[in-house]
Amino acid sequence: MGTNGRMINVGLVGYGYWGPNLLRNLVASPGCNVMAVCDSSRERLALAKERFPTLSTVTEYEELLSLDSLDAVVIATPIFTHYSLAKKALAAGKHTFVEKPIATSGREALDLLDSAERQRLTLMVGHTFLYSPPVNKVKELIDSGELGDICYVASSRVNLGIHQPDVSVIWDLAPHDFSIIFFWLGEEPSKVSASGRAFVQKGLHDVAFIDLDFPSGVVAHVQDSWLSPSKRRQMTVVGSRKMVIYDDTNLEEQVRIFDKGVAYIDDPDCFGKHQLTYRTGDITTPRLEPLEPLAVELAHFVDCVRTGARPKTDGFHGLGVVRALEAAQQSISNGGGKKVVQPLNLDNVLADTIALTEDLSHV
Repeated sequence: MGTNGRMINVGLVGYGYWGPNLLRNLVASPGCNVMAVCDSSRERLALAKERFPTLSTVTEYEELLSLDSLDAVVIATPIFTHYSLAKKALAAGKHTFVEKPIATSGREALDLLDSAERQRLTLMVGHTFLYSPPVNKVKELIDSGELGDICYVASSRVNLGIHQPDVSVIWDLAPHDFSIIFFWLGEEPSKVSASGRAFVQKGLHDVAFIDLDFPSGVVAHVQDSWLSPSKRRQMTVVGSRKMVIYDDTNLEEQVRIFDKGVAYIDDPDCFGKHQLTYRTGDITTPRLEPLEPLAVELAHFVDCVRTGARPKTDGFHGLGVVRALEAAQQSISNGGGKKVVQPLNLDNVLADTIALTEDLSHV
């Protein structure tokens, strides 16, 4: 899979909302050479050329893929195009980075994963938050046992806009919450239920409330909305020993650890046999490295292409997120009932692709 340590030639597909950020970081990434930017809009390509005058631009995706020296593509196009563009890139033998979510169905995500594995190509999904220092600090706290046994996770990701014209708030915002929670807990949900409403655009939910049950017994609640008076990106993890709040909008204190908890006392010698004791200790804020998550993420992709290592947010991680998104969408469409998500592991996925694809269509 690796490319023997040489410079990695990359093509960027899509220069819309997120494309300029990707291009800036790809150009600055060590060991990466941006060969060309592809977009159907000549006006958008002109903006890219204005910023990087020596950059090559193309309007046809097939022209980009036909470049023999091209090693990899980075896809930042509308969600409904992710599968078809990634499929063509893998078929052309190109390592592929796809912005979240990797596809619009479990069947599509599974097909991309299978294609990449069979051709020994790197497939990575742009779940950028998993490369941010605060998210990784919370993961460290959970894995170290400092928080104790995890009881539940609550997430609120709300703002006024940006309303997407082709997908609901579930497919736009929930991938962030799901990818972070699955990463923190090291597991995917066994049951998903959701409720919500489409207040602005008919048929496209702009408010969603999602509940996740995990095999370990942990539960999670996710609130996503494009219809809120204020911007909030906050996640709370409650453990048996300590609690932590990750607030992405609080740049000075993105992670706060609360030495708080409650314990049950069953002492027959005490007045009132069953009692609870509450503990309130220090609130601490750990120091975090001032790193740009997108820069870390793209450098990781380039390194995986070079070395053949499996990405942190590989195709299997992307598949897990899409399966949960599907279950949430189906639940919200069916009145909020719980949807059972069958467990998968990477070995099983690669062992019997056809059977698992059929199973996913019924999740």
